[in-house]
Amino acid sequence: MGQSVRSPDAFSRLLASEGPDAALKYLNSGVAHRYTAIYRFEGELLRNVLLHDKRGQMRPDYLIAVPFKQSFCQFVLRDQAFRTDDSSQDERLVGNPYRGVVVSYHSVPVVNEHGALWGTLSHFDMRSHPLADAEFELLDQAARMLSGYLPQLAD
Repeated sequence: MGQSVRSPDAFSRLLASEGPDAALKYLNSGVAHRYTAIYRFEGELLRNVLLHDKRGQMRPDYLIAVPFKQSFCQFVLRDQAFRTDDSSQDERLVGNPYRGVVVSYHSVPVVNEHGALWGTLSHFDMRSHPLADAEFELLDQAARMLSGYLPQLAD
């Protein structure tokens, strides 16, 4: 897929025709990041409900659930988005146990059909990767299209 055809409309068509797994793969295909994921807020935890791994490997246990207060997703909740190309150099993350572990992290909120914050949609990697503004905008627009699919992701 060439960069010129990557669009919210293409994401929407894929989401409707093939579902969230294929749509996440589409998002991931345009970025260098290994992972693209949807996490759901569950009290003190963030639970991974869908993960696309560029390498096609099984989801590592440490990505299944993450304590909210240690996650980078807490900043998505606070600031409505969070981007870092290299967490080890990001002063906002001083003291965070995942600083320098999850190195690149670009994330936006996912809201349910009532407009309440449900979780996050993220590109991330254990290596540093910048994310083009156009790809971040596509991620943000994609997150807005997921609300109708959240009940099946929550199961």
